[in-house]
This record gives sequence, structure tokens and C-alpha cells, in this order.
Amino acid sequence: MQRLDLSPRIVRPDDFYEALIAAHHGLDDAASMKLNARLVMVLANQVGDMDLLMQAIELARSGQD
Repeated sequence: MQRLDLSPRIVRPDDFYEALIAAHHGLDDAASMKLNARLVMVLANQVGDMDLLMQAIELARSGQD
């Protein structure tokens, strides 16, 4: 079973965060939640490994890094 890789992999994390925030600009709460859900599904498809996705869900629910 693969383990979730939590090492920093985003080359420019501040740029990503800025783009993510900008994508939400002008959206109401419902549209913002839909954007987040679509983004999660796109990224989950990119990962593609159910074991890794389940580990990510557990990590996100626990609030730990």
C-alpha cells in the first residue's frame, strides 16, 4: 500500500494560493463550495489511487498535517 507523500511539492505555493483565492473572487458561498468540490474531483482523478485518496480524506478530517 502506498503512503501519502506529504513533502512539499508545489514549486511556488504562494502563487498557487493566490490563484486559488482569485478563482473564488466574486462567487457567493454556494458557487465557492461548488468550485472547491469540482477542484477536489479533478485532483482526485489526477491522483487516481483509491488508497491514497482515502488517506487524504482521513488526514483532512483529522485536521493534522
